[in-house]
Amino acid sequence: MNLAGTHQTIHSFGASDAWSSKFVGNWANLSKKNQIADYLFSMDVDPGGNPKGIGLSLWRFNIGAGSYEQGDTSGIADEYRREECFQNPDGTYNWNKQQGQQWFMNAAKQRGVKYLLGFAASPPVTMTINGKAYGTGTSQFSLAPSKFQNYADFLVEVCKHFQGTGTPLDYISPVNEPQWNWGSNQEGTAASNTDIANLVKVLGPDLQTNGVSTRVVTGEAGQVTFLNTPTSDNRGDQINQWFNPSSSNYIGNIPNVDNTISYHSYFTTCPENTLVQDRQAAHTSAVNTNSSLQLWMTEFGILGDICGNLNGYPRNTNIDYGLYVAKVIHNDLAIANTSSWQWWLGINPYNYSDGLVYINGPSGTMDPELSKTDGLVSDSKQLWCLGNYSRFVRPGMVRVDALLDNQTDPVFAAGNIMVSAYIDPVGKTLTVVIVNTQSSTSVVSFGGLGGSANLTGSNFTAYVTSSTKNLQKSSMAANNIQLDPRSVTTLTANYH
Repeated sequence: MNLAGTHQTIHSFGASDAWSSKFVGNWANLSKKNQIADYLFSMDVDPGGNPKGIGLSLWRFNIGAGSYEQGDTSGIADEYRREECFQNPDGTYNWNKQQGQQWFMNAAKQRGVKYLLGFAASPPVTMTINGKAYGTGTSQFSLAPSKFQNYADFLVEVCKHFQGTGTPLDYISPVNEPQWNWGSNQEGTAASNTDIANLVKVLGPDLQTNGVSTRVVTGEAGQVTFLNTPTSDNRGDQINQWFNPSSSNYIGNIPNVDNTISYHSYFTTCPENTLVQDRQAAHTSAVNTNSSLQLWMTEFGILGDICGNLNGYPRNTNIDYGLYVAKVIHNDLAIANTSSWQWWLGINPYNYSDGLVYINGPSGTMDPELSKTDGLVSDSKQLWCLGNYSRFVRPGMVRVDALLDNQTDPVFAAGNIMVSAYIDPVGKTLTVVIVNTQSSTSVVSFGGLGGSANLTGSNFTAYVTSSTKNLQKSSMAANNIQLDPRSVTTLTANYH
């Protein structure tokens, strides 16, 4: 380990309120809602020092397009996937919409979540080409050409409103996964790089003119390869298209645009050489295009078949799934050099594996319909393994060099033991996260920390998530770190 070998500064760890919080936030049972909020946001500990939650530092608020008000005529069969819109059809605004989501937004801020991000999957239905919140099923951007300013104005009004509350939106993301030709399964629209650049060129100045401090973040690429690989339909090569000053789609000089580009980690996580090499390529592209450009990973969940080893369906919440999540996080942080890592469904009622907190019906059976008004709350290993990072790797910490002597190849490490380390250079704290995918106990030891730094004392405080533990606290000697089989271990200490 070398504390002088510094890399990216960590911005945040987050998750999304879509789609369940619009119902769960309106549950009458306050203790159940607070349990969910504590799981996701709390930095508190129990009497034994074990964390009560995973301390997310960012929360994603889904700005709806109005499919919920359309009801069955929306064409979106699943009511969970319909969203309310703050703007009425006559152009006025109703800020009492999305009350359930606003409850969780307030719960996040009350528990110390640092950042809020508003994301939109579709423009309001009054502005789309087909009058729906989902796309045309083609690569066409479902925003009428005459409505770019209207859509920007809508997003500015939303940001302006929340800037005047206790829950201001620090970031706005106006387009989601533009590479997919969205049909009627949920809100969403395709868009080309030029469409998005043209929208941002209106939105950024609009925010500035209205005195809104919200920053625009672009990307939300459906998978990491779209950041650096050109496509025939002008929906790839996004880093070069948007952040190379010689590009006609350059947005790096637009007011209120953050020097950030985001991607989603789906479909590129196995086998190990794909997981590593796709992220190496994205990082190289970012550095070569704009050395200060930050990569964010802004959506992930366990989706579909994972090389025959795991699957989104049916619901699985065991340590195999938690370890897989930790493996992806490690490679997004240590290989792609992302500064923010964000999960998809924070609250999940489905028989699927892409949730952090799960809700069943009041009787305990999986029943999304009954879960709209009440239910039973449960955790998952996906939650706690993310917590091994989010609870301890805090905003402003800096990733530093960390490798096991016998695992210097990241592809080999991805199938064995992965280690990453982070420092708070002001508070002189060190956090090390070790993912042990092996089925046996492993022992590692730390010598000097490099960079003329040394541990204060000879022990780490450890927090272990395994098949039987959820961030369970203990103490471990620096020269005898015991890694449980198939576990994630977070070590914290002071240094000088």
